[in-house]
Amino acid sequence: MKNLTPFILIVLLALAPSCKYFKGKNLFGRKDDKLAVLLARQDSIRVADSIMRVQERLMAIENARLDSIRIAEENALELRNRYNIIVGAFITPEYARALNEDYKQRGYESRIIKMEGSRFELISAESHESFRTAVARLNQFQDTVEIYSWMYIKE
Repeated sequence: MKNLTPFILIVLLALAPSCKYFKGKNLFGRKDDKLAVLLARQDSIRVADSIMRVQERLMAIENARLDSIRIAEENALELRNRYNIIVGAFITPEYARALNEDYKQRGYESRIIKMEGSRFELISAESHESFRTAVARLNQFQDTVEIYSWMYIKE
Protein backbone atom coordinates (compact mmCIF):
# COMPACT_ATOMS: atom_id res chain seq x y z
CA MET A 1 0.00 0.00 0.00
CA LYS A 2 2.82 2.31 0.70
CA ASN A 3 4.17 1.81 -2.79
CA LEU A 4 0.79 2.11 -4.43
CA THR A 5 0.15 5.77 -3.46
CA PRO A 6 3.32 7.15 -5.05
CA PHE A 7 2.73 5.01 -8.11
CA ILE A 8 -0.80 6.36 -8.60
CA LEU A 9 0.49 9.88 -8.09
CA ILE A 10 3.20 9.40 -10.75
CA VAL A 11 0.66 7.95 -13.23
CA LEU A 12 -1.74 10.85 -12.69
CA LEU A 13 1.02 13.41 -13.20
CA ALA A 14 2.14 11.68 -16.39
CA LEU A 15 -1.37 11.56 -17.79
CA ALA A 16 -2.28 15.07 -16.73
CA PRO A 17 -1.86 17.83 -19.33
CA SER A 18 0.99 20.32 -19.08
CA CYS A 19 0.94 23.77 -17.46
CA LYS A 20 0.34 25.37 -20.86
CA TYR A 21 -3.01 23.65 -20.92
CA PHE A 22 -4.02 25.23 -17.63
CA LYS A 23 -2.75 28.67 -18.65
CA GLY A 24 -4.71 28.51 -21.90
CA LYS A 25 -7.87 27.71 -19.99
CA ASN A 26 -7.21 30.61 -17.58
CA LEU A 27 -7.72 28.38 -14.59
CA PHE A 28 -5.09 30.30 -12.63
CA GLY A 29 -6.94 33.62 -12.16
CA ARG A 30 -7.63 35.33 -15.53
CA LYS A 31 -4.85 37.89 -15.20
CA ASP A 32 -4.90 38.60 -18.92
CA ASP A 33 -8.48 39.91 -18.82
CA LYS A 34 -7.81 42.09 -15.79
CA LEU A 35 -4.76 43.59 -17.46
CA ALA A 36 -6.73 44.29 -20.65
CA VAL A 37 -9.50 45.98 -18.68
CA LEU A 38 -6.96 48.04 -16.73
CA LEU A 39 -5.18 49.15 -19.92
CA ALA A 40 -8.49 50.04 -21.58
CA ARG A 41 -9.51 52.09 -18.52
CA GLN A 42 -6.17 53.94 -18.48
CA ASP A 43 -6.52 54.68 -22.19
CA SER A 44 -10.02 56.08 -21.75
CA ILE A 45 -8.86 58.22 -18.82
CA ARG A 46 -5.97 59.54 -20.94
CA VAL A 47 -8.35 60.41 -23.80
CA ALA A 48 -10.81 62.12 -21.44
CA ASP A 49 -7.97 64.10 -19.84
CA SER A 50 -6.67 65.33 -23.19
CA ILE A 51 -10.21 66.30 -24.27
CA MET A 52 -10.62 68.24 -21.02
CA ARG A 53 -7.31 70.06 -21.59
CA VAL A 54 -8.36 71.04 -25.11
CA GLN A 55 -11.70 72.33 -23.79
CA GLU A 56 -9.89 74.40 -21.14
CA ARG A 57 -7.63 75.91 -23.80
CA LEU A 58 -10.62 76.74 -25.99
CA MET A 59 -12.37 78.32 -23.01
CA ALA A 60 -9.29 80.44 -22.25
CA ILE A 61 -9.13 81.59 -25.88
CA GLU A 62 -12.84 82.47 -25.83
CA ASN A 63 -12.47 84.40 -22.56
CA ALA A 64 -9.51 86.33 -23.98
CA ARG A 65 -11.56 87.16 -27.09
CA LEU A 66 -14.50 88.38 -24.99
CA ASP A 67 -12.18 90.46 -22.79
CA SER A 68 -10.63 92.14 -25.82
CA ILE A 69 -14.09 92.94 -27.21
CA ARG A 70 -15.13 94.41 -23.86
CA ILE A 71 -11.98 96.55 -23.66
CA ALA A 72 -12.49 97.77 -27.23
CA GLU A 73 -16.10 98.72 -26.44
CA GLU A 74 -15.00 100.59 -23.31
CA ASN A 75 -12.36 102.47 -25.28
CA ALA A 76 -14.91 103.35 -27.95
CA LEU A 77 -17.28 104.60 -25.24
CA GLU A 78 -14.55 106.77 -23.75
CA LEU A 79 -13.72 108.23 -27.17
CA ARG A 80 -17.39 108.97 -27.82
CA ASN A 81 -17.79 110.69 -24.47
CA ARG A 82 -14.64 112.75 -24.65
CA TYR A 83 -15.97 116.01 -23.21
CA ASN A 84 -17.01 115.63 -19.56
CA ILE A 85 -18.74 118.10 -17.24
CA ILE A 86 -16.93 117.72 -13.93
CA VAL A 87 -18.69 118.51 -10.65
CA GLY A 88 -16.03 117.35 -8.21
CA ALA A 89 -12.45 116.12 -7.90
CA PHE A 90 -11.26 114.04 -4.96
CA ILE A 91 -8.16 112.22 -3.83
CA THR A 92 -10.18 110.17 -1.31
CA PRO A 93 -12.13 107.45 -3.19
CA GLU A 94 -14.94 107.34 -0.61
CA TYR A 95 -15.79 111.00 -1.18
CA ALA A 96 -15.75 110.49 -4.93
CA ARG A 97 -18.13 107.50 -4.66
CA ALA A 98 -20.48 109.45 -2.37
CA LEU A 99 -20.76 112.41 -4.77
CA ASN A 100 -21.13 110.03 -7.72
CA GLU A 101 -24.08 108.31 -6.01
CA ASP A 102 -25.61 111.70 -5.18
CA TYR A 103 -25.62 112.74 -8.84
CA LYS A 104 -26.94 109.35 -9.92
CA GLN A 105 -29.85 109.77 -7.50
CA ARG A 106 -30.52 113.19 -9.03
CA GLY A 107 -30.94 111.48 -12.42
CA TYR A 108 -27.60 112.17 -14.09
CA GLU A 109 -25.45 109.54 -15.76
CA SER A 110 -22.51 110.35 -13.55
CA ARG A 111 -19.34 108.30 -13.45
CA ILE A 112 -15.92 108.42 -11.86
CA ILE A 113 -12.98 109.19 -14.15
CA LYS A 114 -9.38 108.60 -13.08
CA MET A 115 -7.43 111.72 -14.01
CA GLU A 116 -4.37 110.82 -16.02
CA GLY A 117 -1.07 111.63 -14.34
CA SER A 118 -2.51 112.35 -10.89
CA ARG A 119 -4.20 110.75 -7.90
CA PHE A 120 -7.46 112.66 -8.41
CA GLU A 121 -10.75 110.99 -9.24
CA LEU A 122 -13.12 113.22 -11.18
CA ILE A 123 -16.90 112.98 -10.98
CA SER A 124 -18.44 113.56 -14.36
CA ALA A 125 -22.13 114.42 -14.30
CA GLU A 126 -22.51 114.34 -18.10
CA SER A 127 -20.42 113.35 -21.10
CA HIS A 128 -20.75 114.61 -24.67
CA GLU A 129 -19.32 113.76 -28.07
CA SER A 130 -19.03 117.23 -29.53
CA PHE A 131 -17.31 120.24 -28.08
CA ARG A 132 -20.13 122.66 -28.93
CA THR A 133 -22.85 120.70 -27.17
CA ALA A 134 -20.57 120.18 -24.17
CA VAL A 135 -19.89 123.93 -23.84
CA ALA A 136 -23.58 124.79 -24.24
CA ARG A 137 -24.58 122.17 -21.68
CA LEU A 138 -21.79 123.31 -19.31
CA ASN A 139 -23.16 126.88 -19.36
CA GLN A 140 -26.65 125.60 -18.56
CA PHE A 141 -25.26 123.30 -15.89
CA GLN A 142 -23.35 126.16 -14.23
CA ASP A 143 -26.49 128.32 -14.20
CA THR A 144 -28.86 125.70 -12.79
CA VAL A 145 -27.01 122.90 -10.95
CA GLU A 146 -23.39 123.55 -9.97
CA ILE A 147 -21.73 126.91 -10.48
CA TYR A 148 -18.22 125.51 -9.97
CA SER A 149 -18.52 122.76 -12.60
CA TRP A 150 -15.91 122.65 -15.36
CA MET A 151 -15.05 120.65 -18.49
CA TYR A 152 -12.45 117.90 -18.69
CA ILE A 153 -11.38 116.72 -22.15
CA LYS A 154 -10.31 113.11 -22.05
CA GLU A 155 -7.72 112.21 -24.63
